[in-house]
Amino acid sequence: MADLATAVHVVPGHSSLLDRRFTRRPSRVGVWIFLLALIAGLGYIAVHLAHDLGNVTVNGVWPYLLLGVALTIALGFEFVNGFHDTANAVATVIYTNSMSPHLAVVWSGLCNLAGVLLSSGAVAFAIIALLPVNLILKVSSGNGFAMVFALLIAAILWNLGTWWFGLPASSSHTMVGSIIGVGLASQLMSPHGGASGLNWGQVLKVLEALLFSPLLGFFMAAVLLLLSKWLLRYPVLYEAPKGSEPPPWPIRLLMIGTCTGVSYFHGSNDGQKGMGLIMLILIGTVPTAYAINHNATAAEVQSFIAASVQTERILERHVQPGTPDPNPRAEVTNYIQSKQLQPGTLLAMSQLVGELTREISGYKTLKSIPAQEQTSIRNDMYLTGRALQLMDRAHDPAFTAKERADLKSYENRLDKTTKYIPDWVKVAVALALGLGTMVGWKRIVVTVGERIGKEQMTYAQGAAAGLVTMVTIFAADAWSLPVSTTHILSSGVAGTMSANGSGLRLSTVRNIAAGWIFTLPAAALLSGLLYLLFHAIF
Repeated sequence: MADLATAVHVVPGHSSLLDRRFTRRPSRVGVWIFLLALIAGLGYIAVHLAHDLGNVTVNGVWPYLLLGVALTIALGFEFVNGFHDTANAVATVIYTNSMSPHLAVVWSGLCNLAGVLLSSGAVAFAIIALLPVNLILKVSSGNGFAMVFALLIAAILWNLGTWWFGLPASSSHTMVGSIIGVGLASQLMSPHGGASGLNWGQVLKVLEALLFSPLLGFFMAAVLLLLSKWLLRYPVLYEAPKGSEPPPWPIRLLMIGTCTGVSYFHGSNDGQKGMGLIMLILIGTVPTAYAINHNATAAEVQSFIAASVQTERILERHVQPGTPDPNPRAEVTNYIQSKQLQPGTLLAMSQLVGELTREISGYKTLKSIPAQEQTSIRNDMYLTGRALQLMDRAHDPAFTAKERADLKSYENRLDKTTKYIPDWVKVAVALALGLGTMVGWKRIVVTVGERIGKEQMTYAQGAAAGLVTMVTIFAADAWSLPVSTTHILSSGVAGTMSANGSGLRLSTVRNIAAGWIFTLPAAALLSGLLYLLFHAIF
């Protein structure tokens, strides 16, 4: 991979020209705009975090210190993520002279911010669903903190290493690999051994998305380029940029549009990867403020209680005769891990729902629930929601259509209460992504723009790769799946180079493919070892 860190001459004079553009200092106006946005964002975060923690009483400074360290590491992951993935979004627009490098980076950062702020959070919790249930429920324990620190630090170390060599490695692969490593290490340390604690169904679903999306990017970008040559008779579109001359305005708008779309959807997808982990950190350190969503109104709380009563009755209709389970949480947890419905599972679930009804009935709002009860209530809600989700997918037991609809509605209520992301978290992630892009964009941009193909990228190639990347990430968002902007875009560029007969630099393609293959197992091994270390410390 070391050859990626050295200059590669694509077209005589082209690299030196770009080097001069890369080293040109940004305008003072741009710097001031960025600084003002940064100050405003930090102020927004500080005000809202202080408000959330204002009514929280903790013993000593240790929880706050732990919160500060954990948030710094989590945002550090998003900062490094900006090195890799956000830089890909600006590669095509820079190399076609459609925007200057510094303007492109700032514009991409703003679009990422919009994507992060408007994201649903579904991808964030799809990432969290990969983790073993027992670690999620015990996030405030030593095991929980060992898990969070291990997978985040492993992801940061691997991303920094691949960035150093200019390799467009995938932050999504890295994060999934780190989660698998932590899950395997946790299970191997348990008395039962094995790896049943990992949500392998969700893991396989995510891995399929990560595996097939780059292949889709390669072939779809190639097909799109060939179709455009057949349908769009516009010769300039298929030419390489000449010197520093910008393209005609129609092409320039097309390139800026693809950059905007890729940046926005990158924020809406990749920006969520750290959000779920940040929420686990907040729940673990200050559960009084973040274990459950305090924004629910009194009317919504009463509606939730009524839905709980209805759900309990539905479950009781299908319960097999038996004595109440003395530990219903363990029974439901076992069902989530094994995905095998046992005779006592429905009874245990009805007990959990009944306990939720009794625990919440005495309070007008969720915020008024005592601090010592909020974590246990959240865990009961999380377990019940996951179990209902599994039953809905397996269609077991045989609920009626009306019962299934009511249970799905109750599951959505549970998710709304436990799977939420405060706006200040989204702002913090967006700022971290933007800062990372500002600092480390050059290495990855050079690799994507110069070192994948043997010839300089044409406008049509850049647009085709960008359009396919944008649409693929949008589809992944709709399915709540994490995908790699890096691999989709770099594969798309490679696909257009092949379709255009431009030739591929096999050494670069080989290194990118090696990163694609080895990132997941390397991150898993690193995070597993770190988990063992942190488990001993905590």
